[in-house]
Amino acid sequence: MTTFILNHAPYGTEKSFNALRIALALIKKKEPVRIFMLDDGIFNAIKGQKTPDGYYNIERMMNSIVRRGFDVHT
Repeated sequence: MTTFILNHAPYGTEKSFNALRIALALIKKKEPVRIFMLDDGIFNAIKGQKTPDGYYNIERMMNSIVRRGFDVHT
């Protein structure tokens, strides 16, 4: 199982985006994934995010992971 710890806000850097991108790639390969959000990382779980221009929608990525039944913890 691969565990990701997100401790950065969803926008401003690409750290959360890159972690979620890798998580989604592992999920497609049927690998178990677990995600923990700490510190500013909890903002990745906010519903109704307004995505800044030029950024991917983190909420949509998180929803995709949750829909597939993988562990996401705040």
